[in-house]
Amino acid sequence: MTVARRELASYFATPVAYVFIVIFLVMSGALTFTVGGFFARGTADLQPFFAFVPWLFLFLVPAITMRLWAEERRLGTIELLLTLPIAQWQAVLGKFLAAWAFCAIALALTFPLIITVNVLGDPDNGVIAAGYLGCLMVAGAYLAIGVAISALTKNQVIAFVLAVAVCFLFAAAGSPVVIEFLSRNTPVLAEIARGLSVTDRLAAFSRGVIALRDVIFFISFIGVWLFANAIAVDLRKAD
Repeated sequence: MTVARRELASYFATPVAYVFIVIFLVMSGALTFTVGGFFARGTADLQPFFAFVPWLFLFLVPAITMRLWAEERRLGTIELLLTLPIAQWQAVLGKFLAAWAFCAIALALTFPLIITVNVLGDPDNGVIAAGYLGCLMVAGAYLAIGVAISALTKNQVIAFVLAVAVCFLFAAAGSPVVIEFLSRNTPVLAEIARGLSVTDRLAAFSRGVIALRDVIFFISFIGVWLFANAIAVDLRKAD
């Protein structure tokens, strides 16, 4: 928790945090009300918002994670961090939790959307709450990928590009185009792709369905990438 508090405070010590939050809020609102046709749908829900969140996080989350370990390695402070009286896994988990808390703050600041939909109609707020939980899970999955890749390089730009590419694979895995292509050629891969798709998992949350298998998927997904992060830090901390 000490590492997490330190990292979270460091976000707000620079304009990066505020830029991220402003961009996220502006883009989510614009996409929800324009491209998503919030008013034209005539339905009191936040489905348009939940549909765009994974794609917004696709670019914004790697922007958060690209510096977490890459900057430590570039500045040579990783050795100092790992000599503190904490285990290596605590440092890894602390950095991840700080980034996850930051994403939670960004999501919480979209509360005007909830107020708007409640003023305009009579939505099922339980479904909305489940959708937000799903968004937080997607953010956690992307963050886990991003921090693992950040530990592999000293270059923040490379960390950003690679994280976007890998996150895109898991976001697009369940898209109709990918599934149709794989179904025609390798049906087994189509099922695997559908099972690894974070957007499909979020779709269930946004309908108000919090299935145990989806929760286990996200927890396992995050755990695997954090384990990879710990291995990468251990292998490259002396570089």
